[in-house]
Amino acid sequence: MLLESIPHSHGKTENLRDVQRTLENTAPFQGAAQLFATLSDDSRIRIFWLLCHREECVVNISALVGMSSPAVSHHLRSLKALGLIDSRRMGKEVHYRAADSEVSRLLHKMVEQVMAVSCPRDQFLTK
Repeated sequence: MLLESIPHSHGKTENLRDVQRTLENTAPFQGAAQLFATLSDDSRIRIFWLLCHREECVVNISALVGMSSPAVSHHLRSLKALGLIDSRRMGKEVHYRAADSEVSRLLHKMVEQVMAVSCPRDQFLTK
């Protein structure tokens, strides 16, 4: 797309070429769409939110969110594939927690702001 081919000129062209170059690289947008598609499931958001606050095994996650272990495992695979959660083996169990990443922290805050839910850690600090 050429700058001159934009149908309507609104007199604002100062960053149009930079915006145009960014739009031409679709890979980052596809990655963001995949991330949001994964988080479009309320069960995954609940599990992700839980793991932002504590490390848990599949059995405990299942009990806390009221889902079967196979269903929780399915959701955990999706979250892990995007790098939102990490896992570590402890004997026969695998424990999961939110990844220590900028994206994970940002999504944690975003989920809580959208839900208007306070982080238990923040509630503790204000008492």
